[in-house]
Amino acid sequence: MGKVVLVTGVARQLGGRFVRRVQREPDVDRVIGVDAVPPGHHLGGADFIRADIRHPRIARVLAEHGVDTVVHMDVNGTPLGKRGSRATVKETNVIGTMQLLGACQKTPSVKRLVVKSSTNVYGSAPRDPAIFTETTPPKSLPSGGFAKDVVEVEGYVRGFARRRPDVAVCVLRFANILGPCADSPLAEYFALPVLPTVLGFDPRLQFVHEDDVIEVLRIASGEPRRGTLNSGTFNVAGDGVLLLSQAARRLGRPTLPFFLPTVTWVGSALRSVGVTDFSPEQIRLLTHGRVVRTTQMRETLGFDPRYTTAGAFEDYARSRGPGLLPPETLARTVDRIAAALPAGRGQK
Repeated sequence: MGKVVLVTGVARQLGGRFVRRVQREPDVDRVIGVDAVPPGHHLGGADFIRADIRHPRIARVLAEHGVDTVVHMDVNGTPLGKRGSRATVKETNVIGTMQLLGACQKTPSVKRLVVKSSTNVYGSAPRDPAIFTETTPPKSLPSGGFAKDVVEVEGYVRGFARRRPDVAVCVLRFANILGPCADSPLAEYFALPVLPTVLGFDPRLQFVHEDDVIEVLRIASGEPRRGTLNSGTFNVAGDGVLLLSQAARRLGRPTLPFFLPTVTWVGSALRSVGVTDFSPEQIRLLTHGRVVRTTQMRETLGFDPRYTTAGAFEDYARSRGPGLLPPETLARTVDRIAAALPAGRGQK
């Protein structure tokens, strides 16, 4: 582990948890948390510096404190605490990453960079392979939303790696993050009382628990253990998959199927009530799904998640409380709702 670790995005629960965890590493002398707003949670013994990574000041922070390890966690799909807008999130994701990488490039003390990315880089398309590996090109590049952000972020990270080959760079492509404190777009979707779905599709989904996110970030931030390598790009997900219909039943949430053209209108309606990233790319995920292979995560990075996909979802579901319906009556309710819809809007 680097002696001075800087972590971005610490005002979010996930960033705060990682800051508290990394301080327990024996060879870490100092941890610096950075965010544009003060965190509402404690950061242990870490120093907090209020700085917006979209602005050049971040370069002074790196230089003045002799930072050697940067963990970039400020790449997200939702505004912090429901404040801000989708435009603000995109600026932080893309412009903020550009500024941070520029600062890292100019700071000789930086020797390790860890970036929180997403499996959204693969997109979701009807001709997708059954399983994506880290080297599988997407059939259709994401055109908007958080998915497009992470494609741009990773492009800038690759450019940085070429310019600073002396820096160990690790990109972690996380599947959909779930857990009691998750604030991802999919966590917002599953919190709806009724889940809009695409008629005729039941996508395969993968999840990773927030506890496993913290642990793999710790591994990526330190010196590699014997027989492992923590530089490169890695898919990170729990074992197994869940169908969207299975997830809905486990939540006790009824689903409301719509024809695909109508789902776009539904997405606009959801954004108007605060579901910020129900973008076309999110709709494609809920249509075609996405599954990634995690062989490199296990064999090269040396990380075995504690939670399976089903286990991560179960813990998330417990934190949200019971849904509208007991699972055993859910199917009958969905049939009744679908039968009551006007023709052309959706049916079971």
